[in-house]
Amino acid sequence: MSKRKVVVAMSGGVDSSVAAGILVREGFDVVGITIKTYRYEDVGAGNESSCCSLDGINDARVVAAQFGFPHYVLDFSERFGVEVIENFVQEYLAGKTPNPCVICNRKIKWEELITKSVSLGAGCIATGHYARVRTDAQTGRHILSRGVDAAKDQSYALWGLTQESLRRTLFPLSGLTKPEVRSLAASMGIPSAGKGESFEICFIHDDNYERFLKERDPELEQRVAGGEVVFGGNVIGMHRGYPFYTIGQRKGLGVATGEPVYVTGIDAVHNRIQLGRGEDLMHRELLGREVNLIKYGDLQAPLRVRARIRYHDAGGEATVTSLGDGRIRVLFDESRRAMTPGQSVVLYEGDDVVGGAVIDTVLT
Repeated sequence: MSKRKVVVAMSGGVDSSVAAGILVREGFDVVGITIKTYRYEDVGAGNESSCCSLDGINDARVVAAQFGFPHYVLDFSERFGVEVIENFVQEYLAGKTPNPCVICNRKIKWEELITKSVSLGAGCIATGHYARVRTDAQTGRHILSRGVDAAKDQSYALWGLTQESLRRTLFPLSGLTKPEVRSLAASMGIPSAGKGESFEICFIHDDNYERFLKERDPELEQRVAGGEVVFGGNVIGMHRGYPFYTIGQRKGLGVATGEPVYVTGIDAVHNRIQLGRGEDLMHRELLGREVNLIKYGDLQAPLRVRARIRYHDAGGEATVTSLGDGRIRVLFDESRRAMTPGQSVVLYEGDDVVGGAVIDTVLT
């Protein structure tokens, strides 16, 4: 297995294209792979701006030809359907708001690509993520850290990566900012230098979760419509189905209260939506499940961290305690707004990712 041979995950966008170009310039033996994660007939249509679109595949192929390395398209749609799309549906049906990109990163983009890289004789994979990885000389652990571009840092979505995955990963863009990457792309003659970015989930082309869930389960609307909307202990209306709401939602509630109100709770068992005022969204404590630790092998004592509860969250000072069995308790120093079950809580020491978990329960 060659340490100089690397499989580059190529979406066709500017980031992965520049990552491949950098590695070629550094003398690596590059193999480009674009993964097909979903079948258009399964999701209603294709998101042509997503990482898995036909346009993306073609753009990646052009870059590979330009730099003279082989490029392959691999169909991972079957496993993606089970691990990511089905999980997405089941989490919403459980009254939670999932983050499918976290699951895709770990189980599809990394685990599947690493398996393929081994079969190709490559020692590692590379991606265009804005993050850093290093090996701690004392512990031997592979540490994930924020990228230098704070505005583009993607470490939050990578908390699920295992030690084996991090050991085999290169981040060629780790020391670059987005403007620097675009400038490099232009100097390299990469066609996607000015290509825009997609912020939607790749398998939901119009960002309409409600439409997607109804199409996946044609009987869903009939089963969940007409549940109670509760505010101040009173039933004030009926809703169109609990899976179609998220914590913190203010618009589209279908009821009038004479004051600003928000979704503060989703009860999947009783098909009930709880509304409250802004202060009712503020909480200090959560329980997390499916913990993955990166910087340390375990948490033997409570640890002070800075915890983020969503992608664009600046984070808040907190204490994390292990509860065993893949669960943690996170207690913030100050209340945080709209903690959402199903989303991720990611723990940091400085720029280093301590680990992360899926938010399971919001407490006080």
